[in-house]
Amino acid sequence: QVQLVESGGGLVQAGGSLRLSCAASGRTGSKYAMGWFRQAPGKEREFVAAISWSGSGTYYADSVKGRFTISRDNAKNTVYLQMNSLKPEDTAVYYCAASFRWPSRLQIGADQYDYWGQGTQVTVSS
Repeated sequence: QVQLVESGGGLVQAGGSLRLSCAASGRTGSKYAMGWFRQAPGKEREFVAAISWSGSGTYYADSVKGRFTISRDNAKNTVYLQMNSLKPEDTAVYYCAASFRWPSRLQIGADQYDYWGQGTQVTVSS
């Protein structure tokens, strides 16, 4: 089993920045890709960003490209999501997820991830 714990969410004004963290524990001796997803009220969960095990590969949703940066520190078993130039439409609960099946691939489908965190709320005021 793997436990994922997100942190760093909060309330920020439009144009501001936040950095989310996702700490993994448990089956951390194995390689795994990571992703960030978000879900706004009344909407489906959507893909935000993904990163491969090595960190050399990243992929972003068009809506966040150029504003968000995903990164990881495998020594700390932690993945980050740096969010800049935040917009009110970025308001959502943000979830991190781990994929052990394809650690070198960049997965954008929620069903391709094996473990999920509990989520952290990000609210962007206008």
